[in-house]
Formats: sequence, structure tokens, C-alpha cells
Amino acid sequence: MTDIQLLALIAVFLMASVISVITGSTSLITVPVMLYFGIEPRVALATNMFALTLMSIGGTLPFIGKGVIDYKRLPLLIVLTLISSILGALLVLVIPSKSMPLIISISMIVVAVLSVANRNAGLAPSQIIPSKVAEIAGYIATFLLGIYGGFFSGGYVTLLTAAYIMLFGMTFVQAIATTKFINIFSSLSSTLIFIAQGVVDYKLGIILGLAMFIGGIVGGHISLSLSNSWLQRIYLTVVGILAFTTLRKSLQTNNSNN
Repeated sequence: MTDIQLLALIAVFLMASVISVITGSTSLITVPVMLYFGIEPRVALATNMFALTLMSIGGTLPFIGKGVIDYKRLPLLIVLTLISSILGALLVLVIPSKSMPLIISISMIVVAVLSVANRNAGLAPSQIIPSKVAEIAGYIATFLLGIYGGFFSGGYVTLLTAAYIMLFGMTFVQAIATTKFINIFSSLSSTLIFIAQGVVDYKLGIILGLAMFIGGIVGGHISLSLSNSWLQRIYLTVVGILAFTTLRKSLQTNNSNN
């Protein structure tokens, strides 16, 4: 890899991490760029996950002590995430990642539609205590999405944010803060699996991880400075763009293969 390519990667990872603290879907941007520069798919997935761990730490720090992280649910959410993300990381060895963009793009379109249909969700603290069914569904969603997050991560936090808003009744800033904390454990556990498999490029991972750590801190402070309504607008705009872009590329790929 040339110095210019490395600088381009650093710039992409830095910018993606700033905005993805709010929106998620970092890997939908970073992994394709890594593949474009000729990095082998499994190495790209593993090294990206390594960098995401540092971004998640950086993105969580601004929220500590601000009263927006759901510490009550956090222990169980972390346990479910650790188990499911390990399962997801193991799937990298047996499932081709090419099949995932179509699934995640459709899922994000559904999220965008549901979010527009429920415009008030996430704008203010819910006065209604989530039903037991919704509470259980939130934990199930955490586990199922954790499998996907450990496998690829692109869109994982995006969908998890939507799930916590709709099922747990969190505001946008609460969901963003809580998912960032959880994503530390998702990315870390998956990274450890990839390290055991020997597919992490440590030099590249540290360089890109430091860029994402800084971007995460910046993104976290921006999230705290914005109202929930503005967070919603940014979230829906970026989710919509990424969803339709990913869907178009997936359909083009399938058509070319046929």
C-alpha cells in the first residue's frame, strides 16, 4: 500500500467515525474502501473490527457521567453482545460476506420507514414503561444483531439504535450512548477471534484505529451538543443514503453475476 493510499484510508476512517457515532454503519463505508485498495476481504473485516474497537471507546468517553447511558440494562446487554458477537466472528470463516450488503440495506430501509412513521420516537424520554414483550424483544434484538455485528458490523449499530428507541423507549442520545458502550464489547470480542485466526493487520489497524478513536471522541461531543430532533434528522438522512446506495450496489453485483 502506498503512502497516498494510507493517507486516503486515514481520512476516510476519521470522517466516517465522526458521523457514525450518530448514525452507525461505519463498516459500510470503511470496508469497501479497504477492499478497493486491494486488502484481502477477511483481513479487511478483521482489521476494520480492530479499528472499530478503538472508535467505540473514543465514542463512549464523552457520554460517561452525562446520565445518558442505560446502566440498568447494560449488564445483560453486554453479556448477550459478547456471546452473539463471538458467534458472528466465527461465521466469517464459513459464510461469504458478499451476501450481507443486500440484507442490511433492506433492513435499514425498513428502519427508515418505521422511523418516519413514528416521528416522535426518540425525541423525548418516554413516559410509557415498555411492555414485557417489548423489553424481551429488545434483548432478543440485541442478541440477533450482535451475531451480525460480530460478522461484519456494517449497519449493526444503526439497527441497534433503532431497536432501543422503538423497544426500550430511549431517546436518540440515550440510544446512541448505550449502543456505543455496547459496541466496545462487540468489536473487542470479535477482534479477539480474528486475532486468534491470524487475520488482523496490526500496523494498519493501529493507525486507522487511532484515527477512529479521535473521530469517535469528536462525534460523541457533537452528539451531546445537538438536540434529539437534529440527531433524528442526521440519522435518517445518512441511513437513507447508505441504505439505497448499498441496495443499488448489491443489485448491480447480483445482475453482473447472473
